[in-house]
Amino acid sequence: MADIVKEINTEKMYLNLGPSHPAMHGCFRVLLELDGERIVKATPEIGYLHRCFEKESEHHTYTQVIPYTDRLNYVSPLMNNVGYCMAVEKLMNIDIPERAKWIRMLICELSRILDHLVAVGTNLVDIGALTNYWYFFNVRELMITWVEALCGARLTTTYTRIGGVMRDCPENTNTYLSMCLKELRKAIRDVEGLTKKNRILIDRTRGIGAISQSDAISYGFTGPCLRATGVDYDVRRAHPYYYYGDLDWDIPVGLEGDTYDRIFVRIEEMKQSAHLIEQILEKMKPGPIIIEDQSVTLPPKHAVYGSIEGTVAHFKLIMDGIKPPAGEVYSYTEAANGELGFYIVSDGSNKPYRIKVRPPCFAIYQAYPQLVRGHLVADAVAIMGSLNIIAGELDR
Repeated sequence: MADIVKEINTEKMYLNLGPSHPAMHGCFRVLLELDGERIVKATPEIGYLHRCFEKESEHHTYTQVIPYTDRLNYVSPLMNNVGYCMAVEKLMNIDIPERAKWIRMLICELSRILDHLVAVGTNLVDIGALTNYWYFFNVRELMITWVEALCGARLTTTYTRIGGVMRDCPENTNTYLSMCLKELRKAIRDVEGLTKKNRILIDRTRGIGAISQSDAISYGFTGPCLRATGVDYDVRRAHPYYYYGDLDWDIPVGLEGDTYDRIFVRIEEMKQSAHLIEQILEKMKPGPIIIEDQSVTLPPKHAVYGSIEGTVAHFKLIMDGIKPPAGEVYSYTEAANGELGFYIVSDGSNKPYRIKVRPPCFAIYQAYPQLVRGHLVADAVAIMGSLNIIAGELDR
């Protein structure tokens, strides 16, 4: 028998996983080296989707860069808007109005929920649990409808402005979002009932794509993927910005750092974000939503059309743009997938001299070859979904 086994052809097979969209969540190309269905080696092509965000930013004014941030993590674009504007404001030493801070926190927590609904819903579909997708996407549509009322768009929001936000919340925000949170909690109960003790899901996710705390930190993991290993690091708690330090919320963590933990850490984070939104709605008071500085923000329309000063201020800002002082800054926020940082270098002109983005997915994706090694092809799909890699953030 031993002689027969030696004669069997054991030549490795190579398989392109992606870049077709189904099961790969975007433009990803991974070259797998297989021994049967077992993965021996994986080589991901980081930057397969390349839109040149950082270089394009050098050729546009600071305000014109805001729409480009929508295209980073396009599942939660409002968080990108906030992160970028916060960096420019830090560079210019601008303190935005109190209500604008509360609104930014509101849209960030809502975006975190929207992002996790997509991440978990599609991940479960990849594993074969389709019903959960409908539970999560039904409530997501309700929330996206509020986003559309807020800024006129469902995907490419471009809502924040340097110095505040573009407009105030819709009048029915409190009642409508309270209804959304009620539906969210119901959807989470339904999904947890179908999945948490499901034997098939447990077999497909427990111990699959596990990573240790030390390895995760070494790779630069942040966000849910890091917290799934048991590390309770969250930018909102470690380096509080706006009013996060004044609110009551917990940091969900996992134990094993595997696909199962990454799924359920995100589900627990949705519960915490819902709790945060309720506190924000309660504490948010009426007030201005953008600073009154005509070197930074556009004057109101009645001033533009009714006075020469307003017309000139509008013209100068549109034609010349904002001109931060020469210098550099790194600003970071807790986005849905982890630490989203913007490093901006200003030469005093109306366009950034250099912008470097620190997207959470870029560091996480580098660990993918380690996570899938030794697993089956089907596991590679489940692991990719649990990491929630967004192709737009791998723009290099």
